Amino acid sequence: MNSIRRRWVIAMLLVLFSLGASAAERKEYHATVDPDGVQRIEVLGGSYFFDPNYIVVKVNVPVELKIRKESGMTPHNVVLHAPDAGMDIRLDLTTDPQVIRFTPTRAGEYEFYCDKTFLFFESHREKGMVGMLVVSP
Repeated sequence: MNSIRRRWVIAMLLVLFSLGASAAERKEYHATVDPDGVQRIEVLGGSYFFDPNYIVVKVNVPVELKIRKESGMTPHNVVLHAPDAGMDIRLDLTTDPQVIRFTPTRAGEYEFYCDKTFLFFESHREKGMVGMLVVSP
């Protein structure tokens, strides 16, 4: 009986963990244009998340993205591959903020993500370390 109860508890914990890990909360940010004509955004990357993970900017307006990772040993990066829209970013994240500057040239929705992985496990992207950059007209 004790063994059955233990297996049931372990099974329930696994179910709860998998539900929590797969449901990424949407953290939205709408960039405004500063007096100098630049849209500035600060992003934190960490244990399989970006905060914010849904960012709205204007097309043909310069963007300054300040990004860093939370402390810890797990490596993270940010990848946004949309060269046809003026954005081709691949940057390993550090705990010190790094600034990425670009000007989006085409309206649309562009996914950014961490493509790090360890051995045969799921990539950080598959674990939910994904965001969306929405470029509005």
